[in-house]
Amino acid sequence: MMRKFFIVIFLLFGTGLAHAVLPEEMLKDSGQELRARDISQVLRCLVCQNQSIDDSNAPLAKDLRIIVRERISAGDSNDQVMAYVVNRYGNYVLLKPPFQLDTALLWLLPFILMIVALGAAFLYLRQQPEPEAGDISNEILKEE
Repeated sequence: MMRKFFIVIFLLFGTGLAHAVLPEEMLKDSGQELRARDISQVLRCLVCQNQSIDDSNAPLAKDLRIIVRERISAGDSNDQVMAYVVNRYGNYVLLKPPFQLDTALLWLLPFILMIVALGAAFLYLRQQPEPEAGDISNEILKEE
């Protein structure tokens, strides 16, 4: 019984730690591989959109992982690798894009939608007629 319990726990929680990086993609130098993994976790898969390229199995994510590893092997710093990828694919490739003119809508849209929703709720509630004091007691008396 305990053995089945541990197997279920492993299947539920242990598989979440797996990454999409294939063994043939990995760099021989563990320090460089660690840098590549750090960079891959902040780059967005352009196909999956809310997954990092480190977690995605999409072919484009694999291509981006290979590009990151090639740039690191060529001697680029982390900032240079990030700049290369952003220059090639734009700020959208970043999971946390910087606040700039071209990304302002991305950052501000949730707040704008919240304000619009609150304004619509306020207007809706304001248009509802207020019950008169006698209406509630008359309704109760009618039911009896």
